[in-house]
Amino acid sequence: MKLGFFTMPMHPPGRNYTQTLKEDREAFILADQLGFAEALVGEHIADICESIPSSLAFLASVAHQTRQIKLGTGTVNLTNNHPAQVAAVTAMLDHMLEGRFLFGIGPGGLRSDMEVFNNIDLDRNAMFLESIEHILALWSGVAPYELQGKYWNISTKRTLIAETGQGIFLKPYQQPHPPILVTAITPSSKGITAAAERGWKPISANFLQSNGVATHWPMYAQGCANIGEPALRADWRVCKSIFVADDDAAVERYVMDHKGAYGFYFWNLYTKRKSAKALFSFKRDPAMADDEVTLDYILDTMVIRGSVSSVVDQLLAFREELGGIGTLLYCGHDWADPELARRSMQLMAEQVMPRVNAAIGEA
Repeated sequence: MKLGFFTMPMHPPGRNYTQTLKEDREAFILADQLGFAEALVGEHIADICESIPSSLAFLASVAHQTRQIKLGTGTVNLTNNHPAQVAAVTAMLDHMLEGRFLFGIGPGGLRSDMEVFNNIDLDRNAMFLESIEHILALWSGVAPYELQGKYWNISTKRTLIAETGQGIFLKPYQQPHPPILVTAITPSSKGITAAAERGWKPISANFLQSNGVATHWPMYAQGCANIGEPALRADWRVCKSIFVADDDAAVERYVMDHKGAYGFYFWNLYTKRKSAKALFSFKRDPAMADDEVTLDYILDTMVIRGSVSSVVDQLLAFREELGGIGTLLYCGHDWADPELARRSMQLMAEQVMPRVNAAIGEA
């Protein structure tokens, strides 16, 4: 099982933005130094807490300060961007990373972004699919392009001067295109089946209870079967909030503090999802009443935490419940205590994962 890193940075609104950007970048560089296999970052526009407005720009800022780690978008929210712009910038970043790029895509889930881009009442899944089809067509097609859709029309027919390069789109470094990843946050997600039918790989979110995450694999396997391809556990990425420390008392104090890094993160998500009437992801039992979904309950059931030995045991149980995964994505949280945050990543890479993989018999 590989170890990766995933963050949709969530910082308290009172923190200095310049400093949190530095810490977010430092986390990616540290992950590279510690041997994490990959690192992905999310993006949101109209939110001062989820404060990376462009995952592509952020990854470009660490592209040449990292060496071996694959860097990915988690995700580019296609409904909020013009597909031609995404196609061009993504192709450039793929060349900058020389094959270390992972293209995570989605429709975007932040309701304030939906309002800002005036698509809150539109069929955003249809927009998402049209956008990626345009992007793939620009990467595989030959100029002049004439792409027609319900939401975007893209053409260079009137302005093409082929001998000068005008009107021709960049091709990605990886051919036919970078690996495409999609994130799922609902149990038994039909989107995972549809993604598998297109050859895309799944990421399961960290704010879905583990028994809900377990429902993702059958949906992915069904999609693979529909196109006659084998479903490989190695292709499944699962996000999980994890905190490892040398001192158990420090663990409980750091994780269970409602105003701390993990408490603020899940309070923020809880508040947003409650507003959207989507608390289902926090419920291990779907029959739970909404008022039973307290912050203490969420933190206690959704954060794997403890000393090295304790986290190893919890991760082995988590993996057994899911039936095996390819990449465990350690979720980044606010560095309320930078020393503890760095130490957690270090312990995860240097002690926890080697013991987990030894126990399951993987290199």
